[in-house]
Amino acid sequence: MAGAARARRNAPPREEVLVAAMDMIAERGLEKLTMAGLGREVGMSSGHLLYYFRSKDELLLQTLEWSEGRLGAERSRLLTRPGTARERLEAYVELYVPDGHRDPHWTLWLEVWNRSQNADADARERQAAIEGAWHRDLVALLAEGVSRGEFRPVDADRFAARLRALLDGFSIHVAIGLRGTGREQVIAHVREFLAETLLTPDA
Repeated sequence: MAGAARARRNAPPREEVLVAAMDMIAERGLEKLTMAGLGREVGMSSGHLLYYFRSKDELLLQTLEWSEGRLGAERSRLLTRPGTARERLEAYVELYVPDGHRDPHWTLWLEVWNRSQNADADARERQAAIEGAWHRDLVALLAEGVSRGEFRPVDADRFAARLRALLDGFSIHVAIGLRGTGREQVIAHVREFLAETLLTPDA
C-alpha cells in the first residue's frame, strides 16, 4: 500500500502520459510504443503505468479519447463559425481525412479498432461514443444545410452514415499509404461525391 501511495504522488499528470504516448506514435510509429519505452519518457516504470492504465489496450484507448477530445474542440470551432453550411461541411471533411501516411491519430484509431474485437463492453461503448460525436455533428450540419436550401432534401441521419463510411474507407487508404489515394486526391473525390449527391445547383 505504501508503494502504491508513493506511485500516486510521484506519477506525472495523466495528460502528460497521454501526450507522450501520442508523441511517440507520431515520431516512431505505433510498433515502437511499449510500456517500458513510454515509462522512460515520463519517468515511470512500466509497472507503474500498468497500475494506472491496467493494460496497453486501456492506455491506447485513453490516448485516443484524449486525441479525440482535441479534435472535438476543433470540430466544434469549425462547425460554429460564421459561413455557409457547405463551407463548414468542407471543413468537417478536411478535419476528418488524415494528414497523410502514418497520421498518428489515424494510426492509433486503426489499432484500437483492430483490438476492439476482444474489447469488453465498456471499451466498446467508449469507442461508440467517439463515433457518435462525429455522427451527431454531421447530422446537425446536414439538417441545417437542408433547411437553408444549400443541400438537397436528404435524410440527414442516413446520408451522414453513408458519407462517414465513404470517409472512413478513403481515410484508411490515406493512413496506410495506399498508392493513388493521397489526402488531396481523397478530398477531391469527396467533393465530387457531395456535388453529385448533396449540393443544390445554387450552392
